[in-house]
Amino acid sequence: MMEHGKFWIFSCLVLNLLSVNCEKARYDNYRVYEILVENQEQLDLLKHIDDYPDGYRIIEFPGTIDKDAQIIVPPHKFGEFSEVLQKFQIKSRLMITNLQEVLDNEQPKLQRTSVLDWTRYWELLEIHNWLKQLVIAHPNDTELIKVGESYEGRDIIGIKFNIGKVSGKKQVIFEGTMHSREWISGATVTWMLNELITSEDPDIKELAATYEWIVIPVVNVDGYEFTWKSDRLWRKTRRPSNLLCFGADPNRNWDNFFNQGGSSMNPCSDLYAGAFPFSEPETKQYSDFVAALPNLSAYFSFHAFSQLLMLPYGYTHELLDNYDELYEIGLKALDSLKSRFGTEYRIGSIANIIYVASGSSLDWVKYNLHTNVTYAYELRDLGRYGFVLPASQIIDTSLETFDSIVTIMKESEKKGII
Repeated sequence: MMEHGKFWIFSCLVLNLLSVNCEKARYDNYRVYEILVENQEQLDLLKHIDDYPDGYRIIEFPGTIDKDAQIIVPPHKFGEFSEVLQKFQIKSRLMITNLQEVLDNEQPKLQRTSVLDWTRYWELLEIHNWLKQLVIAHPNDTELIKVGESYEGRDIIGIKFNIGKVSGKKQVIFEGTMHSREWISGATVTWMLNELITSEDPDIKELAATYEWIVIPVVNVDGYEFTWKSDRLWRKTRRPSNLLCFGADPNRNWDNFFNQGGSSMNPCSDLYAGAFPFSEPETKQYSDFVAALPNLSAYFSFHAFSQLLMLPYGYTHELLDNYDELYEIGLKALDSLKSRFGTEYRIGSIANIIYVASGSSLDWVKYNLHTNVTYAYELRDLGRYGFVLPASQIIDTSLETFDSIVTIMKESEKKGII
């Protein structure tokens, strides 16, 4: 049986030659299970499934023993999957009984308007047009920037927000949507940018004026477009690797301990690191942009899901550089985050709190550029909706996340590390 995603892609290749539009991938009656990986045999099984999916799809890989994973199971595999759970003595919990219903309910049912107000997720063109309108509305403080161009020729754009456009300010980056299916990332980043520009809160106004804010809502533009037009759960870039497999994981493709753990060299895997470091035009051009910044002082990368505040590094379990400082600041930040809605996050290094992940942007910035303040977020939720967080949670997610950002910046100033 050919894996669902591969079959769909192959069909689209044929149809594209005939100038026929492809249907969007559907997940009717597909189930999502959470499973606990308790031994090496079970972990090896998941690695095998990731390399040879045959209809399954791992959407949250555990990386190590004693971690949870999430796996999509198609209807024709229900019986087989039950046998696998029994044979390998895997503990499981059914999270979603019909994935398509969750996808259908992600966006509000109200008719769309031209107003963008964070009550729904925005398509790529809407995000880019909104950024352009910001520059028109705030010409003295904002600048539209192009940080690269994707494989399919889309611009990767963002905003520099610098009140008065004063030169020499310390620079802060918000990086969004490196993984294309993590829609809450770009939504949160755009909300926080808007808050920086428009807020009347004295603390936020002071932060806004002190730094130059560089905000890139969608790094993986091709992948993001693909999630809207073709497959909502697509993760990677879109450069062809072979006839049936497309893209690399852009957060495993950076030139920092490349493919040293938590990645794959199988082009069909969601964790495919790419043929070589910076093989993807998106990561190569974006990294060149970041490296050329003269005063980069803080770097925030936003992902989903799991409610984690993560510190470098992902390639090693060792706690390096100024980990203790970042951890102490992070604890205070999570207190701020929790105070608004009671949302609980955990904190730790990437490798220790979630899994080993080499070749990430956060590791590269910390290791290569020696940036003191470096954090990655895994935003809401804990797995009930996973990557398909309802749009009704965008604003609450953004509010509590920004609370924690304000605390990180203020505490970093107090410690003199920014």
